[in-house]
Amino acid sequence: MQTAHRAPGYRATAAATASESGPAASPCRYAAVKAASPSASRARSAVRSTSPRSAGGSGAPVAARAAAAAPSSSAAGSAAASVIAAYAPNAETLIAARALLGVAGAAVLPSTLALISHMFADPLQRATAIAMWVTALSVGLALGPVAGGVLLDSWWWGSTFLMSLPIMVPVLVVAPLLLPEYRDPAAGRLDLASVALFLLTVLPLVYGIKALAEHGPGAAAAVVFGAGTLFGVAFVRRQHRLPTPLLDLRLFRHRAFTGALLTLLLGMIALNGVEYLLPQYLQAVTGLSPLAAGLWLLPGAAGLVAGSQLTPPLARRVRPAYVLAGGLLVSLAGYAAMTSTTGVAAPSLALAVIMFGVAPISVLGTVLAVGASPAEKAGAAAATGQTAYDLGLALGIAVTGSVATAVYRGGIPDGAPPEAKDTLGAALAAADRLPDGGELAAVAREAFTSGLQTAAAVSAGFALVTAAVVLTLLRRVPPISEAAPEEPVARGDEEEAQLARQA
Repeated sequence: MQTAHRAPGYRATAAATASESGPAASPCRYAAVKAASPSASRARSAVRSTSPRSAGGSGAPVAARAAAAAPSSSAAGSAAASVIAAYAPNAETLIAARALLGVAGAAVLPSTLALISHMFADPLQRATAIAMWVTALSVGLALGPVAGGVLLDSWWWGSTFLMSLPIMVPVLVVAPLLLPEYRDPAAGRLDLASVALFLLTVLPLVYGIKALAEHGPGAAAAVVFGAGTLFGVAFVRRQHRLPTPLLDLRLFRHRAFTGALLTLLLGMIALNGVEYLLPQYLQAVTGLSPLAAGLWLLPGAAGLVAGSQLTPPLARRVRPAYVLAGGLLVSLAGYAAMTSTTGVAAPSLALAVIMFGVAPISVLGTVLAVGASPAEKAGAAAATGQTAYDLGLALGIAVTGSVATAVYRGGIPDGAPPEAKDTLGAALAAADRLPDGGELAAVAREAFTSGLQTAAAVSAGFALVTAAVVLTLLRRVPPISEAAPEEPVARGDEEEAQLARQA
């Protein structure tokens, strides 16, 4: 049987994926931005909200239109933006450069997934290839914080951005030579109005969640939620009218496709709040250096790699719904441990358990979405799955991060300096200025720890909901077969026809 390793261009695809995931995923970005300017709070907000992992939603459906060109163009854009960020003279320039990095990173993940979907028609080969893709992503996530920590210990904060250049430049040369060319012959023209409506739907909803956590129920949250809902309705109506929509809503008629996307969305919401808070906890609460914090994140990356490689052989013998549900049950053990553990080793090992359990979602979510779609829509299905994945990452920060912020602020006494309730970093800075600031610093660290533990409990709830969705919508999907998919012998229900192609 032809294996995933032999497909032309796959190694270049994996390399492009790993290159995008490394520096962008480093928790050292918080320390780097802190040194950039007095306007650090605005800069930190930009860094968290525009990383390639969380800013790719609006770009994903577009990537399927010209998948082969995206890694090269993304590498060029990322290299240029990295140089601008490294030598940014102020916070505003740094924020703009991080936004450009987010746009560049938004193209490479869905485009490489679309290429994989077209290179591998066999479901089992596709699952193996996507598992390798996730492994490349995991290696980048693991090496990024460690390399960033080494640079921060020896050079200035801007060096963390320049470390991507030795990776991006070879991608510019190698990708056009090794990656197969694919363009959707029926792609049509990019509808910029749909892109704008999509952003106007998502951004108010994310802002509304944050406003709700910060100020509680009120007119501001109601207005932004209402605006996001109205723009969402307009987006859906426009997609129904367009001959070549940005997001093909007809794909959602398939039960398995809808279940796969909900699994990606909810699973990433559960994961990313905790994954986003832990690096800050390791540095600001336990006092680790950026390098040491990066090293303690390695078990999480190892768990993701192990779970990704174990998923394809399991899904060959067991229904994907049971593989996904079993992984989510494993992740629940990690979330439960995170709700009560302190120190350094215990949260790091809990993250490893969580990442191991969540890994099947990263592998099978896209496989199931593509398998439930017509062959000519494979690229669009893969890109839409990546949109759900990235949107889940962004909403994970918004939902669980907002909960953690609310718990943190509730733990800061009213007599503390006003800025102490903004962030843990502001509280520690205020404590340094006070003659008896040690007590404030201890209270702030304890409040942040409580916020992390509460966020883990919320993430566990999302994991349970995800498991319910999986067992409800995906339980009829058969194990992934080695055989190439065949057309169903009889016409009938669309869902049954798509499931037959996987059998």
